[in-house]
Amino acid sequence: MAKESMKAREVKRAKLIAKYAEKRAKFLAEGDYDALQTLPRNSSPIRIHNRCKITGRPKGYMRQFGISRIQFREMASKGLIPGVKKASW
Repeated sequence: MAKESMKAREVKRAKLIAKYAEKRAKFLAEGDYDALQTLPRNSSPIRIHNRCKITGRPKGYMRQFGISRIQFREMASKGLIPGVKKASW
C-alpha cells in the first residue's frame, strides 16, 4: 500500500490540472511561455503519475485496467475482470 499522503498528493495534482487546463491551453496557443511560467508546477499534466486505483502502487501499472500487475493477477484469478482468463497450453 502506498502512503496516504502520496495518494492525496496525486489527487491534488489532478485537481490543479483540471483547474488550469483552459489557461494552459490558451497560453500554449498564443505561444506565451512567460505566462506559462506563472502557473503552478503541479498544474502541468506531465507531472501526474499513474497509480493503482486499489493500492496506490506506482510501479507495474496497467493502463488498460487502471490497476497494478499484482492486483490484476489476483483479480483475474478470482474471475473479477470480465473477459480475462488464465492462459494455459
